Amino acid sequence: MTDVRFLHIADLHLDSPFKGISAIPKNRWKDIRESTFHAFSNIIAYAIEHKPDFVLIVGDIYDGENRSLRAQHLFQQGMERLQAEGIPLYICYGNHDHLSGNWVRFQLPENVYVFGESVETKTLKLNGEIVHITGFSYKERHIREAMHSFYPMADNDAFHIGMLHGSVEGNTEHDVYAPFRKNDLLEKGYDYWALGHIHKRQTLHPDPPIVYPGNTQSRHRNEKGMKGFYDVTLSKNKVDFTFIPTSAFIYDTLEVSCEGIVHANELIQRIDQSLNKFREEFGNAIVELTLINMTDETREIFDTSSKEEWLTIIQESTETTNPFLIVKELHMEVPTIKLKESTMVLELINEWDIQDWKRVLKDVYQHPQGSRFIPAMNQNDVEETIKEVEQMLSEVVTTKGE
Repeated sequence: MTDVRFLHIADLHLDSPFKGISAIPKNRWKDIRESTFHAFSNIIAYAIEHKPDFVLIVGDIYDGENRSLRAQHLFQQGMERLQAEGIPLYICYGNHDHLSGNWVRFQLPENVYVFGESVETKTLKLNGEIVHITGFSYKERHIREAMHSFYPMADNDAFHIGMLHGSVEGNTEHDVYAPFRKNDLLEKGYDYWALGHIHKRQTLHPDPPIVYPGNTQSRHRNEKGMKGFYDVTLSKNKVDFTFIPTSAFIYDTLEVSCEGIVHANELIQRIDQSLNKFREEFGNAIVELTLINMTDETREIFDTSSKEEWLTIIQESTETTNPFLIVKELHMEVPTIKLKESTMVLELINEWDIQDWKRVLKDVYQHPQGSRFIPAMNQNDVEETIKEVEQMLSEVVTTKGE
């Protein structure tokens, strides 16, 4: 059988608002807010250069159910560029851009095939081979039904690809929509499962592949590292899928050792060296910088200056560099000194599950004005919060010990 080559893309979230960037220098705000569009442009350029047989986009093309006019216009232009190259696309809409939203309608070009609210199969003929692509679009934001149960079983005479925007049943890290279990998908006998919804790149099963490509552009601190999509070559004997980066910039963390540092200028120089090395390797980035291996001499540097002053100095040294590298937060790793009270606090919050956190924070989430700006809390948020509590308690205890 002839090989089939396609791009597996998901979760573009075009025109994502990028909340919480006030701590970032204003001269970089436009770069950040345009990043989902830059990532999309990278996808279109790659497809035009490499000319796959077809392209799959598995949900959440747009960030909101009321798709912005600009996002739709730019997406339309991208589809027209691929039409000119003879590249067909198969797309489904997810929980963010479901079919019940209110938006200005665009007529997509004829090379774009859109799945409706019911599971359906679209058939493509390539060089004498038949490819069946099965999927659906979200009718509304919350799809709790196990939609995989409506996908037909595969036969052995054609390629079968499943497009599914959903999550593993029982997942505690994200809202669970269109839930499935890995064995549910394997039982269908498909050659490839193209998943969407989870923004972390991961392979649930290698052969046949059940794959999340992750989103195409990081949007906050919990989406660290390079983002992109998969270039897939499929045959009946094997599958090769290669990750293709698209990020306009990345979120990440960076540690700088303070070992041997006594004077402020030494610390500034070491931070600059570390940032330059990071920039050369990864390009544009927003990082959280942590100072580690702090000695008594190093800590004395901060006795007469605040952490905020240091962050300002670091940001000023990088604000005009290209590729840009923005230090969003500065942390200091201090020796872990535990008192009875702090140990009790940490033991207590480590026992909480996600429902306990929601109960504790219910007043915040029920605030009539502020609640609409706060995303739903998930397991990643819990882990980040516990780390921050540990840092705060450690700093308080260290100060108390002095």
